[in-house]
Amino acid sequence: MALRLATHNGPFHADDVLAAALVRVFLDAEATVVRTRKSELLEEADVVFDVGGVFDPALGRFDHHQREYQGNRSSAGMVLDWIESRGEVDASVAASLRTHLVDYVDAVDTGARASAGDVPCFSSMVGVLVERAEDSDFDKWYERSVGMAVDIVEAISMGCLRSERDALAVRTAMEDSVAADRRVLFFEEYLKWKPAYFEAEGAEHPTDYVLFPGRGDWRVVTIPVAVDSKDDKRKLPEEWAGLEGEALASVVGVTGARFCHKNRFIAAFADRDSALEALRAWDRL
Repeated sequence: MALRLATHNGPFHADDVLAAALVRVFLDAEATVVRTRKSELLEEADVVFDVGGVFDPALGRFDHHQREYQGNRSSAGMVLDWIESRGEVDASVAASLRTHLVDYVDAVDTGARASAGDVPCFSSMVGVLVERAEDSDFDKWYERSVGMAVDIVEAISMGCLRSERDALAVRTAMEDSVAADRRVLFFEEYLKWKPAYFEAEGAEHPTDYVLFPGRGDWRVVTIPVAVDSKDDKRKLPEEWAGLEGEALASVVGVTGARFCHKNRFIAAFADRDSALEALRAWDRL
């Protein structure tokens, strides 16, 4: 049987929207929500958030408005803490959700900070949807907001897990390049490699370039001196700068050479073998 969730009726807020999304992502995708302040309906629910005047995780009650609660969570943060305590979400994913979404929603909802009015943010987007709703269809727009929140929660969660996978691949590539005395990192797919590389002391690592597949080509990319720097450890050859097609191929000496940016931070090749051939000809393997 699907979990029965309950929250207050009328205008909704980012925290009660996000609380429902967290339950649907990590506990029960089919969980239903009743929006009410009627005590008899709240009592029937498995999980109640942002209404009811009770904070008791053991009973599935998550209201932060009563005087007795002295914490800094909104219903969203309360529900995430509870889900994590049950072992339903990895600690790293929960931490990423707090960093990128939940802590902000908590802070805005509890008045610890103002919503970022000059840029779109989750709290302001939910607020816009509230304005879009009318008295007769708050429930409809609440469900639409929860759907948006589910997509965001799932995306952050997947991004966190992918970052962990990518970090392992980056560290392995760094070790392999040292063992092979090679100044190029090899990846068999595109990875978000920069954060993991520099977290692994990449600034001191003896590699200058990354080789990975693009969309229909293979790319050699320079490694910057720091994660956010525009300066590279070592540029691509000056004679490659701004050339493409046959002009580049004749200079590189490789038929698969396609393009080199004029600022010499990326070059594209038809396939992996031609990229490797170019690097060997340049004496960088």
